[in-house]
Amino acid sequence: MASRGAPDSRHVPVLLDRVVDLLAPALDAEGSVCVDATLGMGGHTEALLRRCPNARVVGLDRDTEAIALAQERLAPFGDRFTAVHAVYDEVADVLGQVADGTAAGILFDLGVSSFQLDEADRGFAYRHDAPLDMRMDQMRGITAADVLNTYEHGDLARILKSYGEERFAGRVASAIVREREKEPFTTSARLVEVVRAAVPAASQRTGGHPAKRTFQALRIEVNAELDVWQRAVDAAIGALAPGGRIVVLSYHSLEDRITKRALAAGAHSRTPAGMPVERPEDAPYLRLLTRGAEIPSDAEQHTNPRSASARLRAAERLSPKGASA
Repeated sequence: MASRGAPDSRHVPVLLDRVVDLLAPALDAEGSVCVDATLGMGGHTEALLRRCPNARVVGLDRDTEAIALAQERLAPFGDRFTAVHAVYDEVADVLGQVADGTAAGILFDLGVSSFQLDEADRGFAYRHDAPLDMRMDQMRGITAADVLNTYEHGDLARILKSYGEERFAGRVASAIVREREKEPFTTSARLVEVVRAAVPAASQRTGGHPAKRTFQALRIEVNAELDVWQRAVDAAIGALAPGGRIVVLSYHSLEDRITKRALAAGAHSRTPAGMPVERPEDAPYLRLLTRGAEIPSDAEQHTNPRSASARLRAAERLSPKGASA
């Protein structure tokens, strides 16, 4: 891995102050455990460790290169920081191994990290010609090239429409199938040209780069992001101690929809209609800490364009673990 500068100079954490403000009240007690379930280069974790001197942070990431960079950055905090190579839907298992099974705070900063986008050889970015990998964990799983070269037309069109919200999913899928018959896809530049040719010119005048949606769809499929996220948010809510807080940053509507549903379900009473008294097991087990989804300020979006699509939601656990079952 080529060195491209210190982690703190390569990544600007999104909504940093707001994230810390939301989590800090739950991290006052000595030995409080916070999980940064999408560690990346450790920007949010560093801020939490500085702001909350009684807390320790367990950082999860499926990307071993990101873990190495974060460990370098967070070394001054000693044993207050622990890094774990894991996918974020393993949060409950990790807490069972390194803590008492519960957490006072859990943070998810979803999607592809600045580190991954900036590493040209990872294939995440449509602006670099690179091998079509897109795995967040390069030690396992299928690659984007595998998807492009082996999926049937219908499956390609489905993921492009569902995960990329691509209006011309059928046309793009047809173009991919035609081109792979000539030669398998191996690098991103060729895919970009195929997509550019398939998407009508008129539609390319708005909405950003024409390949953006295809690359998003492939990344989500390769990393099973939506399935993993559904499992992760449910597991995280279950692992929160009473008074514990969960904060989620998502970057596209599909992730945010799952987050919204999970938090809203916990914040509403399940008392059956006509029941005169609310039973404890029917009471809300979450309290929403945000009204809808919060977005970065215009100033933050200007200085950090990658924050523009961010949506933040947060909640606090009210009842003990297991009450939501």
